[in-house]
Amino acid sequence: MNHLASSTSPYLLQHADNPVDWWPWCEEAFAEAARRDVPVLLSVGYAACHWCHVMAHESFEDRATAALLNERMVAIKVDREERPDVDSVYMTATQVMTGQGGWPMTVVMTPGKEPFFCGTYLPRENFQQLILATSKAWRERRRDLTAHAAQITDALTRNAEAVAEAMRAGAGQSPWVATADRAAVSLEDGYDLVSAGFGGAPKFPPSMVIEFLLRYYERTGHPAAQAMATGTLEAMARGGMYDQIGGGFARYSVDATWTVPHFEKMLYDNALLARAYAHHWRLTGSELSRRVARETCEWMIRELRTASGGFASSLDADSPDPGGTSREGAFYVWRPDELDVVLGRDDGAFAADFFGVTQDGTFEGGASVLQLRVDPVSEADASRLARIRTELWLAREERARPGRDDKVVAAWNGMAIAALAEAGLLLSDPSLIAAAVDAASLLASVHLADGRMIRTSRDGKAGNTGGALDDYACVAEGFLVLAGVTGSARWVELAGSLLDVALSLFTDGSGGFYDSAADGEALIFRPADPSDDATPSGAFAMAGALVSYSALTGSAAHRKAAKDALAVLPAIVARFPRAAGAGLAAAEAVMAGPAEIAIIGPAGDPRTAALHRTALEFSPPGAVLALGDGVTGGIPLLEGRGLVDGAPAAYVCRDFTCLVPVTTPDDLRAQLTKPA
Repeated sequence: MNHLASSTSPYLLQHADNPVDWWPWCEEAFAEAARRDVPVLLSVGYAACHWCHVMAHESFEDRATAALLNERMVAIKVDREERPDVDSVYMTATQVMTGQGGWPMTVVMTPGKEPFFCGTYLPRENFQQLILATSKAWRERRRDLTAHAAQITDALTRNAEAVAEAMRAGAGQSPWVATADRAAVSLEDGYDLVSAGFGGAPKFPPSMVIEFLLRYYERTGHPAAQAMATGTLEAMARGGMYDQIGGGFARYSVDATWTVPHFEKMLYDNALLARAYAHHWRLTGSELSRRVARETCEWMIRELRTASGGFASSLDADSPDPGGTSREGAFYVWRPDELDVVLGRDDGAFAADFFGVTQDGTFEGGASVLQLRVDPVSEADASRLARIRTELWLAREERARPGRDDKVVAAWNGMAIAALAEAGLLLSDPSLIAAAVDAASLLASVHLADGRMIRTSRDGKAGNTGGALDDYACVAEGFLVLAGVTGSARWVELAGSLLDVALSLFTDGSGGFYDSAADGEALIFRPADPSDDATPSGAFAMAGALVSYSALTGSAAHRKAAKDALAVLPAIVARFPRAAGAGLAAAEAVMAGPAEIAIIGPAGDPRTAALHRTALEFSPPGAVLALGDGVTGGIPLLEGRGLVDGAPAAYVCRDFTCLVPVTTPDDLRAQLTKPA
């Protein structure tokens, strides 16, 4: 019997009709394995994962393979986005045992949750061999197998403790200025001078590193930092990883030149990148960054917004081609003859030239991924290209669309709220701010229960998984940014409650954090990784939110907690600085004060709006923003501050020491751009 039908995870629901007798991750599944005296097969993936779909089609939908699996094992299917704790523990095991990791992740373990085989994608024949071999070993060499599993589990536990101890040992040994300088030098050494970005293929968007580089440049004026950020942002926006027709970024580039992406699109990537491009435009005035920030926000709202007001997790890499076969990238790629059919021969040739569509193609089967390596040089060409983009978008809308994982993940929605709120203010687009408010309202009403965060929801119904550390931290950060944009004290109060709960539930007692709650499910070890991955680590996200909250409220305790969480920075920078971007960005905020900016003025007064926008446009790294009318309270940074000679006013403070209030955007800009 398949037990996935009642799941709120679209990924699990994709497998609800498999002939495999899937269980969700639950104690009942392990009890069933113990009762039957068989091993457990754990398969971990996510809805937008291409190779997860391939393995599902080859093995999990195959009745003969399913019958073999059902006979020999208890099978558990996990959505890594819904259970990051389970994914983290067994991905660590996979990486330790095989030297690499990825999804789908395939693990065989005892009914006591101790792994003895770990791998990733397996073709059908290899998967069948795995089932036969491990089930035979379970029957015939049980003692050796369980001893091996116990040794692995013990090694994983000791490794987790050793890593944590090493982080603590290196804590605080290097001043933050020196650590930031060391990180900048190391990043420069690893920067791709030819194609931009860091390292070789595949290339992932270094969102948090870019945020650090922009803040580092603002503090130091170091030209290489700005050059690395600018070069990488431009290369990603002009290559195939960015959807040149509809906006939004794919997950990563499979090559070093940002030409061919892995086509799945994730909410978290686009939220982080929208904010990075908006910040780059704010700093440099880049029109490309301004356009990409706007288009990415519009894409999130158009493609990922759910009926409940939140944002869906992802779009699949795969979709059916004209022949009905599901293929990666089928929705996005073009051939020259397809351009001619939609646009006519002249416009088709023009589009092929601008978008890099060739007869040989840049992707499979002679198709090309659209790129925009250069901008039109004339107004006529720019207008023509804009019209062509619209025509291609309309034509593409007739194609079969990629599937959408419409579960709402709290942490990723927190990132989207921050990006949309800031971009809405910077771009003077109230619709973006309204979308951020709607998403925040969903999180407050559905994802919060008795002060505790719930990680996922679907169709407005909360899931049954408790929030991870990054859920508390990223939602708190989103709420704090939203408060600064809207002036609503409610979001500051909710952020403070989330941070206090997180400080209670996730602390490791030494200033760091575990990724799972103290009263959460006990796994073979408790995950705790302060290093960034595709998203900010929970620990560094907490540090950033704690810095902002302390600046808004004057709380010394929250500021100390932020500094304690950042104490691991030297150790991570020494090991792999690209995994420290979010922490380095938070440290830059602390080194900058951070600036505390209070805008006081009647809502709807254009003078208030001008000061408000100037505050965000020219704020130094990590600055916090509070907006009030001088009457309504609720945010400590606003207390005791009012109009100046009857006019809206701006108060700029650092380390709780304030400058003279100003009433004009020019005077505010001068205060904000003056070195601290």
